Amino acid sequence: MFPAQFEYYEAGSVDDALSLLAEHGDREVELLAGGHSLLPTMKSGLASPDALIDIGGIDDLRGIERNGDAFSIGALTPYAEVAANDAMTRDATAFAEAAKAIGDIQVRNRGTVGGNIAHSDPASDLPAAVVASDATITVQGDGGTREVAADDFFMGMYETDVGEGEILTGVEVPTLDDGDVGAYVKKPSPSSGYAMVGVAAVLQTDGREIDSARVAANGAMDHATRLSGVEDALAGTMVADAADAASHATEGIEDWQFMDDLQASAEYRAKLLEVYTGRALQAAADRA
Repeated sequence: MFPAQFEYYEAGSVDDALSLLAEHGDREVELLAGGHSLLPTMKSGLASPDALIDIGGIDDLRGIERNGDAFSIGALTPYAEVAANDAMTRDATAFAEAAKAIGDIQVRNRGTVGGNIAHSDPASDLPAAVVASDATITVQGDGGTREVAADDFFMGMYETDVGEGEILTGVEVPTLDDGDVGAYVKKPSPSSGYAMVGVAAVLQTDGREIDSARVAANGAMDHATRLSGVEDALAGTMVADAADAASHATEGIEDWQFMDDLQASAEYRAKLLEVYTGRALQAAADRA
């Protein structure tokens, strides 16, 4: 299928893109980066924007920099660049592993970190890693730049804290301290490769005992969600016993909150959540 007609604008900078958003604020406008989510929905008719603002040429939004105890990742940085970064694999393991789990090599070379996070697809891999890593998302609008904590960013299916006239410009992922470990694992859909359930875990340890943990899941619910029951069960336990906390994976989650579709029933996703939480915790524990 072919998309409906639309106007096309190419932004040369973030300020240029913001000006274009403001200029066309009374119309349906979409930002175009990697295009992996937007273009298929336009071709199928699910989305029919009046105009596209192409931000793919803004070089200032690309790249990975290490600033002290965090990695700063530009919104237009492709997944492949994160996946190939040895320092991130070592010191921001859950986030790097989530990037490696996305699609195939063509998708990873074209898709962007910022587009993935801003789209907030329930089955995307990065949102759970963003939450488990306690990342900070940077958003820019006419009023300036603001930072949003990961816990406050994902609000629902395809819904985030990015407001009208704003652009997600980057994400800051904290590095692991000595003794800390992370992991991301998922059950991919056999038809699409998206996560039926994906779990990211970051454990703060002294090498033997877990001081605290951040564990989050995607694919199971309508947006990336922390597994507070697992986190509470992990605090103060031995690293070697970490996987036992997976039995708490569904605590605090109502049955109706689980996704139920052609890929998997809510009941099956709940079971998957427990299994893959155990696998993520075991993978992290093995590294400790």
